Amino acid sequence: MKKFFLISLLLFSLHTYSQTYIKANATTVIVGIPNVGIETSMGKKSTFQFDILASMWKSVKGIPMQFYIFMPEYRYHFHEKYDGFYVGANMGFTKFNFSRLDHLKADQFEKGIGYLMGFTVGYEKKINDKFMLDIFLGGGNSQGFYKGYYIGTNTRYESAKDYNKSGEWIPYRGGVMVSYRIK
Repeated sequence: MKKFFLISLLLFSLHTYSQTYIKANATTVIVGIPNVGIETSMGKKSTFQFDILASMWKSVKGIPMQFYIFMPEYRYHFHEKYDGFYVGANMGFTKFNFSRLDHLKADQFEKGIGYLMGFTVGYEKKINDKFMLDIFLGGGNSQGFYKGYYIGTNTRYESAKDYNKSGEWIPYRGGVMVSYRIK
């Protein structure tokens, strides 16, 4: 019953405010890593965005570079939604088969999952009735659970029995989203 109530409330709020944008990050597309999303109104000054960032490259010159980030985010707009400065709070999930920059010389990569929690600061500017630009930067705490391997041999390089754990504060979002209003 709780799930039904929450889903009904969400659908009602989407219908009531009925402003929804589909988005694509022009910055990440340039390097072949699509970042697409959807942002919808939740109130007079608040919106909800869900986006996916995906590097589907199995490897680049033999180095694993595959990752996926799924990111829901609540946004509070200071002036008016879809126009001006905003801050957002997010908590997402990631899956990766990736070589960190500091592991390239050691021919190592990590395969695992993780979660991200942080904030975004951005500015949205309407171009016309249908198009909008969203310039943003965000980051926070990243926690990863992975197994580390050597490139080529796929043997473990670390001594963790199950999964190794790693956490750090990093920037993990940013760019320029080109947005198109569908409602």
